[in-house]
Amino acid sequence: MFLLSKLFWVFAQPLSIAFLLAALATLLVFLGWRKLGGFAALFTALVLFVTLFTTAGTVALQVLEDRIAKPAEEPQSVSCMIVLGGVLENEVTTARGGVEFNQAADRFVEALRLARNHPQARILISGGDGSISGAYEGEAQASERFFSAFGIPADRLVKENTSRTTYENTLNTAELLKNQGLGNCLLITSAFHMPRSVALFRAAGIKVTPWPVDYRTSGIVRLSPDFTQPALNAQLTTTAAREWMSLMAYYLTGRIDSFFPG
Repeated sequence: MFLLSKLFWVFAQPLSIAFLLAALATLLVFLGWRKLGGFAALFTALVLFVTLFTTAGTVALQVLEDRIAKPAEEPQSVSCMIVLGGVLENEVTTARGGVEFNQAADRFVEALRLARNHPQARILISGGDGSISGAYEGEAQASERFFSAFGIPADRLVKENTSRTTYENTLNTAELLKNQGLGNCLLITSAFHMPRSVALFRAAGIKVTPWPVDYRTSGIVRLSPDFTQPALNAQLTTTAAREWMSLMAYYLTGRIDSFFPG
């Protein structure tokens, strides 16, 4: 299932769909089916326009980010924080050492801030190597270098270093929480990723307080053309498409109880 989901996403992301449509259009024209080729080319242009030159992806991501709000006030007492992986550039970190973050770095930064405010809290890092090859250092393992550099002792960390997906995050974390006697934890992950994450933890019977971070939209974007930042629009559209598709897949396979958990 893991390999299938990875391969599916190679072809299901918006720019891949545009490429496949363009290839189909070219093939149809060469075969003499010019009208069908023209329709395929039209759909290619439409996908590219929506992906690159509108705020559709931003709005779709914004809906996800707004679904579960962060609590208005920080809890007085925090005993445990669950930090989901997806923060590091695993290939670069493995090759060069150190800690190389991607755009989701806020997950670790916020966990560090909370850890310093709540020195008794344990930090459970859940995330292994999510690549197809499985050849890179897991995120939970590398996280010790980051937190120790800021004075967080290693014995405060609980490392779950085998999960490759959010579903595996949940299953493996549930076992660790039970073994460590931890409960009522903050769940720290990207805001757009929070609905699916919360739904999975609920399905596993794990009580968590959502603590979303890594907001990528302003919260006030409306659907409109946008010719100013095509590369960013494509990135946001890709992120949104992946999360919405994952929600649908998890719902259809019975891993979560609601298509759009709140």
